[in-house]
Amino acid sequence: MTPLIWLLAALFLPLFPLSMLFNALLARVTHVWLRGLLLLVWPQVGLALLATTSQPLPDLVLPWATLTAALYALRALAMRDLGGWSGFIATSSWALLWIALWAGRDHAVVALYALGFSLPLLLLAQLGACLERRFGAAYTGVYGGLAQSLPRFSAILVLVVLAVVATPLFPAFASMLGMTIAIVPGSPATAVGMLLVWLLWTWAGARLLQGLIVGTADAHGGGDLGRAATWSYSALLGALVVAGVVSIGWQL
Repeated sequence: MTPLIWLLAALFLPLFPLSMLFNALLARVTHVWLRGLLLLVWPQVGLALLATTSQPLPDLVLPWATLTAALYALRALAMRDLGGWSGFIATSSWALLWIALWAGRDHAVVALYALGFSLPLLLLAQLGACLERRFGAAYTGVYGGLAQSLPRFSAILVLVVLAVVATPLFPAFASMLGMTIAIVPGSPATAVGMLLVWLLWTWAGARLLQGLIVGTADAHGGGDLGRAATWSYSALLGALVVAGVVSIGWQL
């Protein structure tokens, strides 16, 4: 029974090739709120499944999870669609949750790690929907120079992407910090692999932003974010920073 639970959990804490199901499903969900719900709930289902068994995870999950995370981080480097990019980063980060569980972290703690990864992705899904409403698509390289034409939107987008790729002070950073600290005594090589994945996320985030906000502005339709929306996003990002700082302090 336990191997079956592990197999089902590998769909929700995506391990390659089972990870393809999540990304195919995410690509077909077009409603922004359903996408957000999927990004929030999907890993929690996997953690709930694993919580039903007390048998230790096999050592195989360490290389499997690390390679899955690295694969999707590399794929994010070449992804031009913002929605697909979000799915690849989500898959990459959620795969690493297996490592925290193998290292003995409590399921409730790992659920908080998953939230740290998922919450910024919810904001990114909203911003992607804004781009789709304005331009019909959210692709890098199709329209550039958003920093000039949509300065408020661009500022929020930069901060959200920084939160997604686990920049310090955000919850995803606390998640990565906690998981790395947990795995170092048991498998230093896995910890190094996690740090390399983290580096790839940062690179992928930089490439994404370069394709959207850098360059000369074209003639864009639609206006910038309104003041109310800008303040709303700013407040949510501020809340993420507070949560991240508290989480970092707890990890240390």
